[in-house]
Amino acid sequence: MTQTHPRADLPAPEREKLNEIEKQEWLDSLAFVMANAGDERAAQLLEDLDYYAYFHGAPIQFKQNTPYLNTIDVDKQPQYPGDLALELKIRNIVRWNAVAMVVKANKASDGIGGHLASYASTAELLEVGFNHFFRGHGAGPNRDLIFYQGHTSPGIYSRSFLEGRFDEGRLNRFRRELSKDGPGLPSYPHPWLMPDYWEFPTVSMGLGPIQAIYQARFIKYLENRKLKPVGDAKVWAFLGDGEMDEPQSIGALRFAAYENLDNLIFVLNANLQRLDGPVRANSKVIQEFEALFRGAGWNVIKVVWDSKWDELLSKDYNGTIVKRFEQLVDGESQRYAAFGGKELREKFFNSPELQALIEGWSDADLELLNRGGHDVSKIYAAYSAAVQHKGSPTVIIARTVKGYALGESAMARNVAHQVKKLDFDALKTLRDTLKLPLSDEQVEHLEYYHPGPDSPEVKYVQERRAALGGDLPARVVSYPTPTVPGQDFYQEFTKGSGERQVSTTMALVQVISKLLRDKEIGKLIVPIVPDEARTFGMDALVPRIGIYSPRGQTYTPVDSGSLMAYKESKDGQMLEEGITEDGAMASWIAAGTAYANHGVPTIPFYVFYSMFGLQRVGDLVWAAADQKSKGFLIGATAGRTTLAGEGLQHQDGNSLLQGYVVPNMKLYDPAFAYELAAIVEDGIKKMYVDNQDIFYYIMVDNENEVQPAAPDVENLHDAIVRGLYRFQKSESKAKLRAQLLASGPAMGAAQEAVKLLEGYGVAADLWSVTSYKELHQEALEVQRRNMLHPTETPQVSYVAQQLSKDNAPGVLVSVSDYVKLGADGLNGHLDRKLWTLGTDGFGRSEAREELRDFFEVDARHVTVMTLYALLRDGKIKGEVVQKAITDFGIDPERLSPVVR
Repeated sequence: MTQTHPRADLPAPEREKLNEIEKQEWLDSLAFVMANAGDERAAQLLEDLDYYAYFHGAPIQFKQNTPYLNTIDVDKQPQYPGDLALELKIRNIVRWNAVAMVVKANKASDGIGGHLASYASTAELLEVGFNHFFRGHGAGPNRDLIFYQGHTSPGIYSRSFLEGRFDEGRLNRFRRELSKDGPGLPSYPHPWLMPDYWEFPTVSMGLGPIQAIYQARFIKYLENRKLKPVGDAKVWAFLGDGEMDEPQSIGALRFAAYENLDNLIFVLNANLQRLDGPVRANSKVIQEFEALFRGAGWNVIKVVWDSKWDELLSKDYNGTIVKRFEQLVDGESQRYAAFGGKELREKFFNSPELQALIEGWSDADLELLNRGGHDVSKIYAAYSAAVQHKGSPTVIIARTVKGYALGESAMARNVAHQVKKLDFDALKTLRDTLKLPLSDEQVEHLEYYHPGPDSPEVKYVQERRAALGGDLPARVVSYPTPTVPGQDFYQEFTKGSGERQVSTTMALVQVISKLLRDKEIGKLIVPIVPDEARTFGMDALVPRIGIYSPRGQTYTPVDSGSLMAYKESKDGQMLEEGITEDGAMASWIAAGTAYANHGVPTIPFYVFYSMFGLQRVGDLVWAAADQKSKGFLIGATAGRTTLAGEGLQHQDGNSLLQGYVVPNMKLYDPAFAYELAAIVEDGIKKMYVDNQDIFYYIMVDNENEVQPAAPDVENLHDAIVRGLYRFQKSESKAKLRAQLLASGPAMGAAQEAVKLLEGYGVAADLWSVTSYKELHQEALEVQRRNMLHPTETPQVSYVAQQLSKDNAPGVLVSVSDYVKLGADGLNGHLDRKLWTLGTDGFGRSEAREELRDFFEVDARHVTVMTLYALLRDGKIKGEVVQKAITDFGIDPERLSPVVR
């Protein structure tokens, strides 16, 4: 039965009058509370009313958006602390030099590229930060980390030129890094190419946001574990609105709020345009972002309109402009930025009420109605509110114009992103707009403008940076060299496992566990898992070291009281990231760059399903390489045939090939626990003591087997690290000889094949290949050296020495649980052909024995391949090979696994 109320029976005019009176009484009451008890009390009352209404059935609709206005009211803006006139001159100088640098580069080398429009839209956002917020290395624990929009690099370089950090020659070598005249400037932020300048590579869009989130979390992690003094450092990430379409840009937003990352500030440059056109021409992207971030639990600050709009809003008593704002779509807004005051008068102020508000205004006056992202006072207010906010991350959504101040050829045009050149007239107009004292001849020659080292402009920027802790961008690497355990620390792994069967994945966990107990570096070890700790046998570490949680553990776990009880704590050491490979990889990067970013040489071990490794996070791996990350990536349950029953999407035969292309990534596929221990020991020393800019990808499998003791091989440790050693020498006196090369999970098949080959009169030595990449790269270096020194005695590579006919007679056959191409790389570097077996093709849901038969990498196929190699070498007849095929029941007519 529907409930009726007395007011419903009143005539409509009376009812509306009462409604208005009632509304005014509520508004007056709210105004009284705000005036006497403050805004927070008023907000609390409204929240209480909201709860009351909800539980009593009032149909209140949740709104994710606030009006299309600035979040910070003009009456609550702090006073701008800087010299507005001088800062405007500085921005104008930086704008001009950024343009001159890019245009000059393209005149010298047509098509060299560069970007003008992105920095033009974000100049004010960056300059307010550089002058008043961004703290450098001199700020100690309060130092900020800043992720710059990649395409704004010309403006960053230009500012460094004004500060005296670069000379004109350096600017002239923009995108010309191989010049013989001196160091150049890379296209985008690349720490590898400018290791003393850039800290984070960001131009691969979407990677900046997720990395910034996990960097902010890692600061909290370090502080809670007392590895870094507690400070007020912020992580600033400057992002583009088009960039937010990337899944990585928004995939971890809720995580940032859950972790209460109030040290994180996103500055979203909403110039309404992506590379080819509008981001959301038929709606308002700023409102979309507000709803997205508010829904994820972020503090949202919108900077939509500049101070000139305040004049109109202050006399808009009926909310006419606000209503018109709500009707705007971004495609319409873009036209106003492109076509100016006349278009604004005719199309925006399109009603008598709106026309009345601009009575007496000229088109020139209307063109002063700007976007909030170009008003330094509005930006400063937003930044101030953001750095003071507690309890959640903040996003500042600033409305700007792409190509701002660049004139009709670029400003707010769809082609703005591709503009690399400006003609003479456009350059003169830009000079005049920026009010720079350059002659027409200087403009034509694209001369930079520098007011001199003693000028007010230069002194101002230098003084502001000094007050905030020094130069930015700047990458400063300084950390105490950790005392790392030597080879004797790993001796237990050289003894073998006796009768106990242990997978290399479990051996890895034992290595990590022992490192965690070490008094010197134990606290620096950072185990990272993406929700597979039990799969990898790492659950035993959880009750011992705890899983990091900023909240601690506010509940009693269901397994409380057991030896393996789930434990979360504020100083927990393990990072359990949930089902997010991107997030876990970003977390690994944060830990792997802590030596540079915080002076704390944390040693991360990220353990993941190998198939969900590089192919899923390859772009982040390249970002890790660029910023010189250190640490270990562990491809667990590795190999195409070890993960029984899992099938196509889980069985990994390609990660080693994908990892090969990353220049500073070391790749290893150990077969035994002692090999794994040697690789980890060598890696820690090289990365953290020798300070080599490398990182490691190590494959470990889940097949339980007796781990052998280390063989008595001369310089075994060095041989393991270099990639190859003879594991087992045949004692047979047979004349037919073979050398079998095996790695990782394929070692078992090779060991069995040695025995099978004896039945065909073949004596086979067995070699363990821990890294085809190490062998191949060293061979390539030797080849290059010999090519460039043709009159000298040629050098011989390590692999060629070891596998020479004199040292290793007979045919060469390799077997791997990965694609053949990894081993095939050695062909051309040896004195005879290397015949390869591998797991090319799609996986299957099957048991190991059947999988190895399917991929033709079991002992039978290794034996047949070896006999075939002897046939091709003229040592045996085809009938011998045919007999083996028949003996082993191999169907010679079945399709190759590559096409099945």
